[in-house]
Amino acid sequence: MYIPTAKGYFSGCGGMELGIIQAGVNVIQSLDLDPEATGCMKTNNEYFPHPVITVDIKDKTVLEQPATDIIVGTYPCTKYSPIADIHGTRTGDDLFLHFFRHIAIEKPEMYIVENVPGMKKFKVVMEAMTKLPDYYVNVFCPVDAANWLPQRRKRLILIGTKKQYAISSPNQINNRPRLKDILEKNPDVEMPDYVISRIKGKYRDEPIIVDPEQPSSIAPTCVAHYAKDLSTRLVKDLKSKYGLRPFSIREYARLQGFPDDFIFENKRSSYRLIGNAVPVNMGRWVGEVAMRYFN
Repeated sequence: MYIPTAKGYFSGCGGMELGIIQAGVNVIQSLDLDPEATGCMKTNNEYFPHPVITVDIKDKTVLEQPATDIIVGTYPCTKYSPIADIHGTRTGDDLFLHFFRHIAIEKPEMYIVENVPGMKKFKVVMEAMTKLPDYYVNVFCPVDAANWLPQRRKRLILIGTKKQYAISSPNQINNRPRLKDILEKNPDVEMPDYVISRIKGKYRDEPIIVDPEQPSSIAPTCVAHYAKDLSTRLVKDLKSKYGLRPFSIREYARLQGFPDDFIFENKRSSYRLIGNAVPVNMGRWVGEVAMRYFN
């Protein structure tokens, strides 16, 4: 069996890389400019024994890096999201051009892009990512983390290959864990005053509340700004003083498919790292597609 090599850009804490590694791909480099994210990957070097580089892609030339069969880009999606419309910051940004630069110069056998569905609204971005000469491109949108996990998280997955290759959209697995299955028995959860106030009805917008006792209940999208406001997503818990509580860091990680021995520091910013990550199971599906293509 041929084991393809890959490198990742905008790797964050490594959700996509971990998934494709689980599928059998040999990741030989990860890159991100956030030292906390790359520090998390380095802390988990059992999963990521390869070089993890903390640098801005804008400062990295293509040819100084090792060539790989696959290049993966999960560039930041905030500029493409609906919330950016509200704040007047919805632009195409320029980070995609730096990823495009690496694809155009290196010309790997396969390239993979993950982003929010809103990326489709940016004609220039989509043209760059889908009209490269000599590549056949499959676009899947939306791909929902709920196929594998009890979390609703819709994403765009784009796969470019030099040979024409039929790829089927993923289907929901039969043994998807229930929300109830991922909750901790004795969670270590912060309950700031603003969370208690919101539970008591003092809020501008109603919190999203999920009931794990409902068999079909699914958590809302794990968002990075949960690090700043734990009151936006609450889970029913009869053992909690108020009957409701935020998700713990470990529960948030489980919703994203990270294994329990994957280390996240017990601090608020870990929610940001987890919320920015690609669900591990989604990455694994991408990796399985790649393994079939190369074999």
